[in-house]
Amino acid sequence: MADDLEAFGPIDVVVIGYPPGAPMTGEAIPLLLDLVDRGAIRVLDMLFVRKEQDGTFGGFDVADLDQESVGDLTVFAGASTGMLDDNDAALAAAEIEPGGAAAMIVYENRWAAPFIAAVRRNGGVLIANERIGVQALIDALDAVEATA
Repeated sequence: MADDLEAFGPIDVVVIGYPPGAPMTGEAIPLLLDLVDRGAIRVLDMLFVRKEQDGTFGGFDVADLDQESVGDLTVFAGASTGMLDDNDAALAAAEIEPGGAAAMIVYENRWAAPFIAAVRRNGGVLIANERIGVQALIDALDAVEATA
């Protein structure tokens, strides 16, 4: 098993919220599928959360939904590691407005797996890992530009 784990890339979780009335056109779905098809990422788990007007919510696995509900995302119906559960659905629901929805995706960054495996084979260990959001990058670049 340790040899198999050495081939894994970093695992990320993304939670995407959709406020009430968001168009949810599905424009991003082909882009996600392309990342999977090219081997850049592997979707491990996917969970949808819907928050009702009265504040109640439900979490739905892709396997519980049909093509009409989630479109081409049904290809991930078998993707489940058990990493997302009712507690995660509750956390996502707390962040969205009544009438809103969220998609939670756990994915492996497969593009990084060969590099990470080589680092491990050479005795390297992860000391820290941090994700910097796009807005933080934009703010930093704006600050640099303002001082130039």
